[in-house]
Amino acid sequence: MSAQNVHNGSTRQLDVAADLLALLGDTSTEWRANPQLEALTLAVSADLPVLLWGEPGIGKTAALTQLADSLGLPLTTVIASVHEPSDFSGLPVVGDDPATQGVPMAPPDWAVRLVRAGRGLLFLDELSTAPPAVQAALLRVVLERRVGALRLPPGVRIVAAANPRSSAADGWELSPPLANRFVHLKWTFDHEVVVRGLGGTWPTASLPRLATELLPDAVAFARRAVCGLLTGRPNLVHQLPKNETLRGGAWPSPRSWEMALRLIAFATAAGTSREVLSMLVRGTVGDGPGLELLASLDRLDLPDPEELLADPAAAVLPERGDLRQVVLDGVVAAVRNRPDEARWNAAWALLTLAVETGAPDLVVVPAATLATLRHDDWQVPAAIEQLAGAVSLSQRADRARARTKTVAGAH
Repeated sequence: MSAQNVHNGSTRQLDVAADLLALLGDTSTEWRANPQLEALTLAVSADLPVLLWGEPGIGKTAALTQLADSLGLPLTTVIASVHEPSDFSGLPVVGDDPATQGVPMAPPDWAVRLVRAGRGLLFLDELSTAPPAVQAALLRVVLERRVGALRLPPGVRIVAAANPRSSAADGWELSPPLANRFVHLKWTFDHEVVVRGLGGTWPTASLPRLATELLPDAVAFARRAVCGLLTGRPNLVHQLPKNETLRGGAWPSPRSWEMALRLIAFATAAGTSREVLSMLVRGTVGDGPGLELLASLDRLDLPDPEELLADPAAAVLPERGDLRQVVLDGVVAAVRNRPDEARWNAAWALLTLAVETGAPDLVVVPAATLATLRHDDWQVPAAIEQLAGAVSLSQRADRARARTKTVAGAH
């Protein structure tokens, strides 16, 4: 067999192999509830840099590739660890008269392509293997969207990926200034998503639909939530963790609180689920402050005690016990601040409703406090008789539990 025939046969086999590869890459997408993908797309919509944390091979790069395809954005991947600081800050280019013209900082080709396109997804991969000098150069890219003398256009979104230091090749902890510029999302795999995807169907990514009529209220709600929390907890405004690893993650600062405020506004306008909002808030200001913020959001949604006292027959109390307790305490406090017989009777009606629709132990303290607010000339409402049995039973149960713990401790 001649060399030419061998060459032609090899070429044909490569063509067949190319056809097989094309068939393997021919996949489809479907809508599927995926909280971490929803969190990612909402942060991208809010134009906030996102950092995906996950073990190697878990699908971070594949998720970003699919996200770019779904959103119709050109994807530009930059492996941070293989670049020099000058690749992000720009290379000095000496002109004819540097004394008067200065020395401009020439941007790399990938930045020029993004500016020409006017839009795109900049994917900074392997961020945790970038040395400190490169991380320092990335600060302006992530926060100010500047690469050398170029400013990236508003249509460019930034997403990064990193492996935990324990599983990163020659890994570094992220510097606190760089870490504080990202929304940190833990990227995990869903068994069903992986199996379905290997079968040819992956979940589709789409930007959240924002309700135009909700935009002003969403901004007001987000500002009220964040400002209300920080007014009562000023120590949460800025907390740089003492642990080096924690400094490389999400922690509270004026910058990250501003990011959290933006995410709450976007999530409110999009009707995002509590699970997704929790991932975003905790990934911005950290777990502890994030959970406090989520709790304050719950309290903002609670009914006004004055409205409840005005029409107790139409009242609807929260299902969650902790929120119900806050509402009942607020009702009693409102009566204490402006006591009169009608409001006092309305409060008893609300306590009765609480007993009928939930655990009676929640009314023990409010009922005891409300009883002390009675004036001598006020009639005792019939609701008190109904409450007395429930409160007494709850108190006896508490005493029984206390005795049981005492006996168990003695043994």
